[in-house]
Amino acid sequence: MIHELRQYTLKPGKLPEYLDYARTIGRPARGNDYGVNHGYWTPEIGTLNQVWHIWSYASLDERARLRGALGQNKAWTEEYIPRIRPLLERQDIRFMHPIKDITPPVADGGIYEMRIYRTTIGTARPYAEAYLGIMPVRERYSRNVGLWVGESPQPNEVLHMWNYANADARAKARAALFQDQEWLAYLKRQDGRVVEMQSTLLVPTSYSSMK
Repeated sequence: MIHELRQYTLKPGKLPEYLDYARTIGRPARGNDYGVNHGYWTPEIGTLNQVWHIWSYASLDERARLRGALGQNKAWTEEYIPRIRPLLERQDIRFMHPIKDITPPVADGGIYEMRIYRTTIGTARPYAEAYLGIMPVRERYSRNVGLWVGESPQPNEVLHMWNYANADARAKARAALFQDQEWLAYLKRQDGRVVEMQSTLLVPTSYSSMK
């Protein structure tokens, strides 16, 4: 199984137009027939004028086959792509291996946080597996949505996504987490493995499969 995180950066002021085309043309045309979509989000805190979306495929070969088939879909190629292409400033892609199944929130609403850690060379998978081991402790404070190891373009990344009711709930949860002695002991065991950390707060779009 391979997951793909796509990050589109829109020209300033063009995000609402893009979202409307995606909702009315793009998602109906593509559905889950060319890869399974797991959600669409826009950053609330982080780089603005972006759309993030996650897809899963059985393999990279299956992805190539399905994207070839998508290229034959006229609603996609003739109605959707010509409308959105002028709105895009850049596209970035990450391929990721899931360490656990994606687990959507139990209820709609709230915000999502994607944390991207770059680890020292050769330690991404051991770090992710250790994170999976401590997950029951971490989930005392917020619900995990996904945990991945990067494949490309950055093979030393560990990515993890969380759901919170709102920004205040996130702040309270993280404050409580850092009072938990089991969590603090885990962090001490991981000293030196993480060399760079990024965090982006994301809001689901109206057409996201995870709301």
